[in-house]
Amino acid sequence: MTGDAMTAKVALPPGVGQITLDSRRVRPGWMYAALPGTSTHGANFIGQAIAAGAAAILTDPAGKQIAGELPIPVLVSDEPRAALAWLAAELCGHPAREMLMLAVTGTAGKTSTVAMLAAGLAKAGYLTGTIGTLGFFIGSQAVETDRSTVTTPESPDLQSLLARMRAAGAQAVAMEVSSHALAQHRADAVNFAVAGFTNLGRDHLDYHSSVEDYFQTKAKLFTAEHAQAAVVNEDDPFGGVLAEQIARRSQLRLATVAMSAAADYRVEVLNVDAAGRRELLLRTPKGSHEFGLSLLGGFNAKNALLAAAMLDQAGVDLDRALEAMADVYVPGRMQRVELGEGAPYAVVDFAHTPETVQAALTALPPQSRRIAVLGCGGDRDREKRRPMGEAAAQHAAVVVVTDDNPRTEDPAAIRAEVLAGASRAAATSGAEVIDGGGRRAAIAKALALAGPGDWVVVLGRGHETSQLIGTAAVPFSDQAVIQGEWSKVGGGEG
Repeated sequence: MTGDAMTAKVALPPGVGQITLDSRRVRPGWMYAALPGTSTHGANFIGQAIAAGAAAILTDPAGKQIAGELPIPVLVSDEPRAALAWLAAELCGHPAREMLMLAVTGTAGKTSTVAMLAAGLAKAGYLTGTIGTLGFFIGSQAVETDRSTVTTPESPDLQSLLARMRAAGAQAVAMEVSSHALAQHRADAVNFAVAGFTNLGRDHLDYHSSVEDYFQTKAKLFTAEHAQAAVVNEDDPFGGVLAEQIARRSQLRLATVAMSAAADYRVEVLNVDAAGRRELLLRTPKGSHEFGLSLLGGFNAKNALLAAAMLDQAGVDLDRALEAMADVYVPGRMQRVELGEGAPYAVVDFAHTPETVQAALTALPPQSRRIAVLGCGGDRDREKRRPMGEAAAQHAAVVVVTDDNPRTEDPAAIRAEVLAGASRAAATSGAEVIDGGGRRAAIAKALALAGPGDWVVVLGRGHETSQLIGTAAVPFSDQAVIQGEWSKVGGGEG
C-alpha cells in the first residue's frame, strides 16, 4: 500500500509496535521513519529496515521516489517529522495529556529554570519528570535510556519517555525545548500548560541561518498548537519582541516577568550574603512572597522569577513551591566546588556564549579577584570565539584560555581565536591573558595563581563528564579535576 502526500497528522497503520528513525534499531513490527538527513536520505536504508522486520515506512516524497515500490505500507508526508511526532504520540497513547506539562526555551537558563520548576513542583506535592540537558528523571531517580539528542529527544524517544513517566505515576513534567527540537517538530504532539522564555543570544548559528531565524524558531513554541499560556522575560530585548508577537496573536494567555521594568511578575533583591546567597521579594498580580535562593548570580534570580511565574500560571501552590528555591542545586550551573579552608573559591559553569560568560563572571561578588578558565568547542559556530574571549577579559583579572571540546579541529587554532579576542579586550581592561594549553594544565595553572578569597571560574563544559577530542570521548570532569589539581597545588587534602 502506498499513501499519497498527506498532512502532518497521519493515521497509524495497524500492527505497528514502535517507531524509530534508525534503521539499525528496527525490530519486527516496527515502523521505520526514513527522513532526509544532512548527508544522505534515510530512504537509502529502507531495505535494511525491511530485512529487520519493519511493518511500515514513513517518508517524504523524495524518500518514496528513492524507495520505489515496497511490499509493506508506506506513509508519505510533506512534513514527515511532524507526522512522526503525531504517530509516536498516538502509539504511546498521548501521555502528555495526562500530566501537567511545562516547557522552557531560550539560549541560556533553560536547565536551571527546569531544575527550579522541578524542585518547586516536588515541594508542592507533585511527582515530577524532568527532561533536558542533564538527563531524564522521575523525581530524583534517573531514567536510563539511550539519548537521541543533547537536550530534547527525538519525538519517538520523547513520547516513549513521557509514557514511562506517566506509568510511574508522574503528575507533572518540566522540560527543556531546544531550537533544534522546534525546527524538527520533536514536541509537536505535546501541548504545554505553560511555556517560558528565558532570553536569546548568539548560539547555534552552525545550524540556524541567522539570529533572526534562531529567534523565530524559538517563537514557534508560543502558539496555540504548542501551549496554553506563555511567560516571557521582558528584560531580554527578544523577550519584548516575543511578548508583542504573542499579544498580537491573542491565542495564548500571556504573563511577563522583569527585574528592571514593570511586568506582571517582578523580583527584588533584599539581601546578598558573603557566599552569594540571595533573599528575594517576588511581586505577583495576587500578592508578594519572600524566598531564599542558593544559586549564585543575578541571572539565577531571573531564572527563579521565570520559574515562579510559570508555576503560578500553572496553578501550583506558590508559597510551597518557593520553599524549594533555598536548596535547589543544578549540576554544572554556577556549581560550587569545595576545596577546603583557606582555599580559593571554585565554580564550574556551562557558559558557552559571550552573554553567558559575562553573566557567570559578573555573578560573583564585585570586589572579588576572578580567574577565568575558558575554551570554545570545535566544529561549532566560530564567530562567537573572539567575543567569548573578549567577555572573559572584560570581567576577569586573569583569563586562562584552554581547550573545551575541540572535536575534529586543531585545539591550538581554536585557542588562538579565543586568545585574540581576550587580548584585544585586555588592552583596555588590563586583564592577564594566558594560553593554558590542555584543560587539566590550564585548571592547574589557574589554581596556582589563585589565593584565598579569589574565585576560579571554569567555564564551558558544566556537567559534562567526557571531553570530545577528535572522534573520541575522553573521560574528563571539570569538578573532579579541580579538586584533584588543588590537592597538588594547594598541598593539602582539598
